[in-house]
Amino acid sequence: MMLISLAMCINIYFQLKLARYIVHSFLCCNFVTKSECMQNFSRPPRPIKKETNQLIFGIRAVIEAIESGKEIESLFIQRGLGGGLLIELKTLIRERNISYQQVPIEKLNRITLKNHQGVIAFISPITYQNIEDIIPMVYENGDVPLILMLDGVTDIRNFGAIARTAECAGIHAIVVPNKGSAEINPDAIKTSAGALFKIPVCRVDSLYKTAKFLQESGLQLISCTEKTEATVYEPDYTLPSTLILGSEEDGISDDLLRISEHLAKIPLFGEIASLNVSVSTGVVVYEAIRQRTNK
Repeated sequence: MMLISLAMCINIYFQLKLARYIVHSFLCCNFVTKSECMQNFSRPPRPIKKETNQLIFGIRAVIEAIESGKEIESLFIQRGLGGGLLIELKTLIRERNISYQQVPIEKLNRITLKNHQGVIAFISPITYQNIEDIIPMVYENGDVPLILMLDGVTDIRNFGAIARTAECAGIHAIVVPNKGSAEINPDAIKTSAGALFKIPVCRVDSLYKTAKFLQESGLQLISCTEKTEATVYEPDYTLPSTLILGSEEDGISDDLLRISEHLAKIPLFGEIASLNVSVSTGVVVYEAIRQRTNK
């Protein structure tokens, strides 16, 4: 009897030990499997955050926003998209001179995973002004116009820093092209320290045509470029003036250089070939202010 009981105890002991081993092996295998799965796990793309630029999507929603007078900062339309409602949208944006980009659906899905119908837009946090309205008002107020024109400045933080300098210096307006200019978004506004809410920004279809209008309105064009021997200290900034600066990569377009009354460069004495465009803007703008305050 005792032998039977002892045998049963031994049997139970080994069964418990075997069960423990099985459980331990299962947990270890499960842990490895989870780890491997986590390494290979691919999350869906996170939507791109736009902190203050209002996101709208869907063809009808974008049409309604444009018709209500909202300023569209950027507009994305899915490449290859068709349909009657899209034709209506494209007709509207052509009438309002709104630029847009045709992009693959993957880009739209990175912005939002909601049902965008192939169309996404961002509403600008500022209201763009008309340069044709600003120049007469400056003259009527008894001021001498001082306008800043940016040709191809696409870096958001550079643009924000330029706007901050311009507002501090009392520049009457900043002119930028409809295409090929920095987006005005929360980063630009933050870098400008809020100046973009205060200084008029004019978005135009053609810098060349706008420059000709400014000349006809009595403003001289002063292009800040290294393609000259004259320095930025030579022009007479006490006259009505438009200061033109280009991107660090491409500079100012030849069309604008050809019609400018003055080409002027910032003298450099070190080994670095150029200044950051926002720094260059500060140099030329405050030379204009120095002359105007000392006249």
